[in-house]
Amino acid sequence: MRITLKLYATLSDYLPVEARKDNRLMLEVAPGATVHQVVRPYGLPEKLVHLVLINGVFVPPSQRATQPLREGDTLAIWPPIAGG
Repeated sequence: MRITLKLYATLSDYLPVEARKDNRLMLEVAPGATVHQVVRPYGLPEKLVHLVLINGVFVPPSQRATQPLREGDTLAIWPPIAGG
C-alpha cells in the first residue's frame, strides 16, 4: 500500500537526498504496517520521534508500535523543538 512519510526539522536529514526538498517521501509499505515499522528503516533515534501524526491526528507513544497505517495515509513526524 502507498503512504506518504513527512519528516520535519532535523529529521529531514534521515530522508534520501531527493526527498529533503519538500520533506516528503512516497512509500510502498506492507498492508497494516505500523508507525514503528515504517520509521525503523530510516534509523531515526527514538528520542527524536517526538510528535507523530497520521492524517493530522496525534498518535501517542504507547500506540506507535500497534497503530496500523492505511492506504493513502500521511505519516508526519517532528523532533522535540525548543523555542520561546
